[in-house]
Amino acid sequence: MKRFKVGVLGATGMVGQRFVTLMDNHPWFELTAVAASNRSAGKKYGESVDGRWMMPSAVPEAAKQLTVLSAEADISEIAGSVDFVFSAVDMKKDEIKALEEAYAKAECPVVSNNSAHRWTPDVPMVIPEVNPEHCEVIHSQRKRLGTKRGFIAVKSNCSIQSYVPALHPLKDRFGLDRALVCTYQAISGASKTFETWPEMVDNVIPFIGGEEEKSEQEPLKVWGKLEDGVITPADSPAITSQCIRVPASDGHMAAVFIAFQDKPGINEVIRLWQEFSGHPQELSLPSAPKRFLHYFEEDNRPQTGLDRMLENGMAVSLGRLRPDSQYDYRFIGLSHNTLRGAAGGAVLLAELLCAENYI
Repeated sequence: MKRFKVGVLGATGMVGQRFVTLMDNHPWFELTAVAASNRSAGKKYGESVDGRWMMPSAVPEAAKQLTVLSAEADISEIAGSVDFVFSAVDMKKDEIKALEEAYAKAECPVVSNNSAHRWTPDVPMVIPEVNPEHCEVIHSQRKRLGTKRGFIAVKSNCSIQSYVPALHPLKDRFGLDRALVCTYQAISGASKTFETWPEMVDNVIPFIGGEEEKSEQEPLKVWGKLEDGVITPADSPAITSQCIRVPASDGHMAAVFIAFQDKPGINEVIRLWQEFSGHPQELSLPSAPKRFLHYFEEDNRPQTGLDRMLENGMAVSLGRLRPDSQYDYRFIGLSHNTLRGAAGGAVLLAELLCAENYI
């Protein structure tokens, strides 16, 4: 595999910092451009994140010396110097849509962590193990944009990573009819630490703006069909959710209740989870976990502190599958929200797009 030159838009924010760390020693990708707001433009990257670095590891040495460009003013320079960009900008939704489309029209593919284009009908929203075939819509998107190389691909919301992968191998086989989901989401999902959000210490907030709508609707696009050059969302299952902010640094947990048209046995569900493997595993992509879904037999697992970093934070941990009095079954899911759920998931998507020659 050739080496790809990569840029990160929004490189100074929490998710942007995660992208920067994931590019350090990546076997396929080389970070050659970082961009942020006009306030940071012109500074060395190390200077721009001094006192603002939120990752557990140090700022990569190679990244420190890169000069920060303006994500808005330097589109031509960035697009002309890289093979593609990751987008993690913090702007208004309409501004993000326009910015990402400007990069795509400048013939620079965009792999985005942002939500702005998730409902653009010809933009694939991909969990690589679940719906890699949606990447095919890129051909139609390029026709609309009038581009040869440029396109936008997005990853789904971090909240759905802890349960949609578990539902996927069961959905069609047994006719998944409805699901109730309660998510317990870490503060890094709000780009915060306990130092920057001390109010979250010993506290729970029963509301996260926009998360419940995303948790209920985005799985339907992920499970949708490619028809006439767009992705048509699925009609089912019916999903209802509540999303709660909890005092954990990283890791989104979900309590999930599911009902089927044709109820499977518990052992069959566990077997399908343990055997499930997706296209990233077939391709042996660098960031792909060897096993996507891990099931724990212990009653007290998965745990956020113990299991969020399973397979470098790219696996989904499952446990406590048992019968339910109102639904058929209930279980617990856990995923790392800034790795599998954000930057790591976007890196895996980029690897898929490179392996499939979209980039």
